[in-house]
Amino acid sequence: MAIKRPLPFILPASLDERGRLLRLRRHKIKPSNIAGTFEGDGWVLYRPNKKSYFKLPKEMVPSREQERRIKRIHEYIEEYKALIDLERRAEMKAQTDEIRSLSGKEREMFGRAVLGLRGRSLGVKFDLYLVRFSRDRMIETEIGSGDIVLVSRGEPLKSELTATVMAVAKNYIEVAFSQKPPVWVKKESIRLDLYVNDVTFKRMESNLEKMRHIKEPYKRVRDIVLGLVDQKERSPFDFEPIEASLNGVQKVAVSKALSRSEVVLIHGPPGTGKTTTLIEVILQAVKRGERVLAAADSNVAVDNMLKRLAFVKDLKVVRVGHPARVGEGLEEYTLFASIERDPATAEVKKMLQSVQALIEERNSHSKPTPSRLRGISKERVKKLAALGKSFRGVDRATISSMALWIREDEKIERLFEKIRKLEESIVKRILNDADVVLSTNGMVGSEVLENETFDIAVIDEASQQMEPSTLLPMMRAKKVVLAGDHKQLPPTVISGLDILKKSLFERVMEDGRAPSTMLRVQYRMNETIMAFANTLMYEGLLQAHDSVANRKLKLEKKPKEEFAAKVLEPQKPFLFIDTSKIDAAERLKPRSTSFENEEEANIVVDILKALLECGVRLEEVGVISPYLAQVKLLRQLMEAEDLKCETKSVDGFQGREKEVIIISLVRSNIAKEIGFLKSRRRLNVAMTRAKSKLIMVGDSATLAANAPFDALFEWLKSEPNADIINAEC
Repeated sequence: MAIKRPLPFILPASLDERGRLLRLRRHKIKPSNIAGTFEGDGWVLYRPNKKSYFKLPKEMVPSREQERRIKRIHEYIEEYKALIDLERRAEMKAQTDEIRSLSGKEREMFGRAVLGLRGRSLGVKFDLYLVRFSRDRMIETEIGSGDIVLVSRGEPLKSELTATVMAVAKNYIEVAFSQKPPVWVKKESIRLDLYVNDVTFKRMESNLEKMRHIKEPYKRVRDIVLGLVDQKERSPFDFEPIEASLNGVQKVAVSKALSRSEVVLIHGPPGTGKTTTLIEVILQAVKRGERVLAAADSNVAVDNMLKRLAFVKDLKVVRVGHPARVGEGLEEYTLFASIERDPATAEVKKMLQSVQALIEERNSHSKPTPSRLRGISKERVKKLAALGKSFRGVDRATISSMALWIREDEKIERLFEKIRKLEESIVKRILNDADVVLSTNGMVGSEVLENETFDIAVIDEASQQMEPSTLLPMMRAKKVVLAGDHKQLPPTVISGLDILKKSLFERVMEDGRAPSTMLRVQYRMNETIMAFANTLMYEGLLQAHDSVANRKLKLEKKPKEEFAAKVLEPQKPFLFIDTSKIDAAERLKPRSTSFENEEEANIVVDILKALLECGVRLEEVGVISPYLAQVKLLRQLMEAEDLKCETKSVDGFQGREKEVIIISLVRSNIAKEIGFLKSRRRLNVAMTRAKSKLIMVGDSATLAANAPFDALFEWLKSEPNADIINAEC
């Protein structure tokens, strides 16, 4: 029975534009009658103008719930597509603006360029052209394996040559080009700049579109994320641990992750064995016959999982991704290496040799160029050749030769099609045979994994990823386990948009939409180093495992100087060096937006010298500063003293650990302003990298006037195993 109603109505999204227009005309609806449309869940929802009334069949009238769902899906996807585009533009602009505004030397000091290189060919591997760029001077850079670099000689922004970094060593960087690079890369004065790769942004946008009409059983995960359905916590799954050392809370996390809940969270504070727990989830899922996708935003995190899985007996793992982005020693587990080992690849190589022979044969004939064809179709050329005729001034010999070229070219095309299908079947067989497929989020959206789906997706670093990045692996699985720590640094967002800074992990955790477990036993830090961050961020719930609780710095000998002896005292795992009694003011150089503090930098260098004197290898030491200008200054001073110690920003050390961590806090001013040092998350990350010794250098007068440092100094005064000492002039 037809009903009369102005708003709204639906048509199947499967209809093309013409089909929809015909349907609308059938009901006397004009495009001018439509105020807006929403698309989702297999439908297009039309919102007519307020004064437009139509007689519509019942099947075209959505329920309130259906209307709500379609609008929510559409608005979410359109919002995030716009946000992704803004972030992409911001990231590209930031990189190009910096290359334009900073000198090459300044950009190199910040770790985002390497100058004065000369290239040398390393041959071809996996169809990639490898080049090693080297120089006599040591290379210290933030550029790492898997990064995209702009290769130039002269003005960087005039170059369009990019490559993928394979390895970074003391005096060289190895890169991979997808096509044969120009000869000039083997000359002097080559420059590499960290650059933007927008492929992942495009994949995120494409994935959002696929989300729009995703089918069961994968639809359920989307609906939970979008708040369209409620998820009840299911009964934990009973299992026999494969890793015998799992503690009680880790076992709870695994059992929840293996339950029938479609989305599950594992909250892993620093050092609590998050990766160990995830590996157990993966192995248990495989044990019960499930196909697993293990993903993370960064190649490093994916490789960390691969290192743990690679040596599990009888486990079939495949690492999908650019070979240049896979960690050293893990190449044999890549899809490329698996393809090379596959028996059918020999047949592909034979077919390629046949193609080459056919190309040579084809090229011996006249190519049917537009000037030769003169408007004749290729089929017409073949018919004329068979009849032995000329046409439009083209003689019989040329017609015959062109016909032979066309026939050989058709053979080549048919052979290439066979090769393509055979290669696809090889890849499909390898992926289908794998128990675990490992990939970065971005690569999940690549053509290689285009139609691959999984029983479960295990996603690490989920709290450090923009929401659309996390959705890439999520939309490929019936069930998802997200692991991260929303108390550490949020996703890196160049555009500054707050909505992108909140990860999907954090949003779902706050909404309480998924069962979660917080891991509570940490295996990294001395309990004193852990204590303040534990109170500040984790409500005192963390416990130091007996194996690390009393961890102490081991010195081969005591420092000669009294000040150094106080600083390196093993019985004081946590030490704060207060610069408030000396002249250690911050400074902001012209054209710079980042602060530096020379006195603090000198103190850090003196501590490094003392550590070296006492037999501590500087490979076991990390230096952190929240300010890039201070990182730059520290690196300069260390280079002058021939001290080789890893020095990075807080962001650069997230997920890392060292025996000793030295933090230079930089800010020291009369106004007692500390800017983004107020970030509790940033302080949490910086303080929880150290295993046995944490040394902080800063001005208590400036810092203590601000939270959370006011609480830190109160805690330091009452903690018997920590100390505050005054810096010496």
